[in-house]
Amino acid sequence: MDVNKLYYGDCLTVMSEWPLACVDLIYLDPPFNSNRQYNAIYKDETGRPLPDQIEAFCDMWELDPERERVIRDMPILMRANGIDDSIVEFWRLWMKALRDTQPRLLAYLTYMAERLMIMKRILKPTGSVYLHCDPTASHYIKALMDAIFGHGNFRNEIVWKRTGAHNSSRRYGPVHDTILYYSRSDAYGWNDIRIINQEYVNRRYTYRDDRGRLFQPVSLIAAGTRNGASGLPWRGIDVTAKGNHWRYTVQRLDELDAKGDIYWPSRGNMPRLKMYADDVKGELLQDWWHDIPPVNSQAAERMGYNTQKPIALLERIVKASSNPGDVVLDPFAGCATTMEAAQKLGRKWIGIDIAIHAIKRVARVRLVERLGLIEGEDFEIEGVPRNVEGAEDLWERDKYHFQKWAVEQVEGFVTSRKTADGGIDGRLYFAVPDEKDLQSMVIEVKGGKNVNIRDLRALKGVLDNDEALMAGLITMRPLSERQQRNFNKFMAGAGSLNVLGIEYPRMQTLSVEEICDGARFNTPTVMGRHTQQPVLPGTPSSP
Repeated sequence: MDVNKLYYGDCLTVMSEWPLACVDLIYLDPPFNSNRQYNAIYKDETGRPLPDQIEAFCDMWELDPERERVIRDMPILMRANGIDDSIVEFWRLWMKALRDTQPRLLAYLTYMAERLMIMKRILKPTGSVYLHCDPTASHYIKALMDAIFGHGNFRNEIVWKRTGAHNSSRRYGPVHDTILYYSRSDAYGWNDIRIINQEYVNRRYTYRDDRGRLFQPVSLIAAGTRNGASGLPWRGIDVTAKGNHWRYTVQRLDELDAKGDIYWPSRGNMPRLKMYADDVKGELLQDWWHDIPPVNSQAAERMGYNTQKPIALLERIVKASSNPGDVVLDPFAGCATTMEAAQKLGRKWIGIDIAIHAIKRVARVRLVERLGLIEGEDFEIEGVPRNVEGAEDLWERDKYHFQKWAVEQVEGFVTSRKTADGGIDGRLYFAVPDEKDLQSMVIEVKGGKNVNIRDLRALKGVLDNDEALMAGLITMRPLSERQQRNFNKFMAGAGSLNVLGIEYPRMQTLSVEEICDGARFNTPTVMGRHTQQPVLPGTPSSP
């Protein structure tokens, strides 16, 4: 299996194609079941918040037909993954109870169960998994992890203090996340991590010797007399007279003094040992992590995600549970903090994300600009069609993700918001002078071969009943010459949008072939477009 790769797609589909026991460490920060909406990355790309709900960054869960199918099949799926019948029965009863009381939580848990079972299969016997969650659902996820990975393989519940004081009405301020740490077996790998309390070091190590090393002087004597070499007088000092002995033999004391490691105070003659600050090993890491602050809004590593985790947090996990050359997987890669940590520490890595905007941004900002990696040499992007054949293959394998790819390829954003006409596949946002809010083009995607004028009329109906100013139709193959004439005639009837004296056709079409060749819809300045793109032939250029 290739590594140092970013995969575009659902991690369920991507991981299902991998061989068994191929990954050393998994870190996942999946969407929490907290009914919050995340479109921060899109705000960062556009400079303004988007009017619509962005599906890829929404963690609201519904019992749709696909979830219902998974719920029905869950007992069979669990047994197929080696889960004991008694646990399967427990989950069956729990799913029934949750259906009546917390259906959205049930949708979330079954979504996670599918993916965690595959993660167990691809994890090596020596591997570990860290699942990052908040207290909203951590106790439910803990029970799920116990069922899948085995309660005996539970290692820690790590509490990360992610923020300072947090004012919250009529309850204690929520300031922490939970990280559930499991191993695949008892043969898991582990590297001790030690933490140095810098505040303690600064307070105690206040002396500096002539070599510039900070130290604190500590006693060279201990209680009780000795008859051996540690009880002999040294440099005229007889410690046995007061019932003590040296902590070292007098020969060792000579060696320490010759090295400059004995401190002789200016007053008095009782020497002390220099304990150096740079020799402090620190304490072994515990399960309460309060020393790693969240990503500051002004920090250089900030990528625009509300839920972005600090690089120091991921470096700690990667160091503890993997070694150089190991394969680290993040199935919900997001802004790819895990990838950066793995790359810096000499690990191989794989990231998966369901949003192509995230993949593009990560590749450009995190991997290329920040780490200096070269696509095609240092890493690969998989799952993003680069030609018509690849797009047709994606259409055959996953029609939903084909539609997502097509919308996002033209700098559009997938949306689940319904319109009066029933629904659209996405929107492309652009700025219009003197308008505070972003304006949009509704986008419809047709991957099949039978595209006709009725599809265009339906799109016109959406445009007439929506606040959008423009509408775009994406087809798999270019229209025939006759079709294009008929389409152009119909679209001309929709008129044009005048912005700063430039006319933009309100209705436009693009084929996947044209998109792969670099063409884009002709609109006013597109939010999130980082490079100048060709526009449709025969239309004015965007300002």
